[in-house]
Amino acid sequence: MWAEILPVGRDGGTGGYRRFAWTRDDHTLREWFAGECTRRGLDLTLDRMGNQWAWRGDPDSTPGVVIGSHLDSVPDGGAYDGPLGVVSALAVIDALRANGFEPSVPLGVVNFVDEEGARFGVACAGSRVITGAMTSERALGLKDSDGLTMGEALSAAGRSTDIGRDDETLRRIGTFVELHVEQGRALADLDPATSAVAVGTDIWPHGRWRLDFAGEANHAGTTRLEDRQDAMLGYAQTVLAARTVAQQRGCVATMGKVVVDPNGVNAIPSQVTGWLDARGPVEDDVRGAVSDLTAQVEELGGTMREESWTGTTTFDPALAQRMRGLLGGEAPMLGTGAGHDAGILANAGVSTGMLYVRNPTGVSHSPEEFAEADDCHRGVEALATVVEGLAS
Repeated sequence: MWAEILPVGRDGGTGGYRRFAWTRDDHTLREWFAGECTRRGLDLTLDRMGNQWAWRGDPDSTPGVVIGSHLDSVPDGGAYDGPLGVVSALAVIDALRANGFEPSVPLGVVNFVDEEGARFGVACAGSRVITGAMTSERALGLKDSDGLTMGEALSAAGRSTDIGRDDETLRRIGTFVELHVEQGRALADLDPATSAVAVGTDIWPHGRWRLDFAGEANHAGTTRLEDRQDAMLGYAQTVLAARTVAQQRGCVATMGKVVVDPNGVNAIPSQVTGWLDARGPVEDDVRGAVSDLTAQVEELGGTMREESWTGTTTFDPALAQRMRGLLGGEAPMLGTGAGHDAGILANAGVSTGMLYVRNPTGVSHSPEEFAEADDCHRGVEALATVVEGLAS
């Protein structure tokens, strides 16, 4: 399975992936997922956002145990973030069937759409919409870098624009467990004999904000410095300020996306739009850093507005302890600054847990993201053990 999806959406120059929502590569991956589910005799359904759910057993008979993740990527992302969870979930279905396990509840495998938010700017759009964390009106109106709305992208991909909260789908989920490659090096720094897989405890609060700075386009060679209204100057000062306020508040802040108009080498920018990603272990510290930065942006003549916010997410503590017990009681417990669909479901009241597979590089959202094959197999074994325990 891994070999089949490895080439899809891969950039030959960087080695990274560009698997964006509702594109041809996204369609190819969705078709691959549907084919794998059909080969396993699973019943495939779509929810009101186009997330794919494959079921063994009748999901309307009683709430089931669901596993899975996503297949999309950030720009030039790594191979493991998301797909490892989907491939591992399908492998778990195979392993349990080979062992003759008969679950007492339905088993589901999910592929969430647009988890990364790389195209339309809001992470976990697929799970946000079906849980009501994001309205259909807002989702359909989100625009990509070409000015195409999500609604237009859905139509172009042949998908329904009748999206929205989906209580029927949510009722089918008794427990959700998402396996994911670790997006840091906490496990790599522990004893290698005991740290291949960890149990998730929580997700830091995090959000995204849009910043706009206006200027006046003019000639780069003939306009005196004192006559310039350069929109880039305010943005540049804000990039530096974001790092400073993050250090002061004990959190992290990143400004990794910027759009410049007219974007010419010899033209003074008339408009600069950037995005801030801010996260940290303490919600008040993140909010404080953003408040500090907003004041500085306004002093520089810019504007700053929130596009998404997710508070501290604590995974079901009882489920986490049960998962750890099923794995022998010694698995590391790990919190993370990375957002996941599991976090959105947890905030919607679904009993949710996570497993992390060791990443020896500690790098994520980059082609250097990695997991050893043996550790991936240990992840499948751990997930199968957890599912068997929860579905007995």
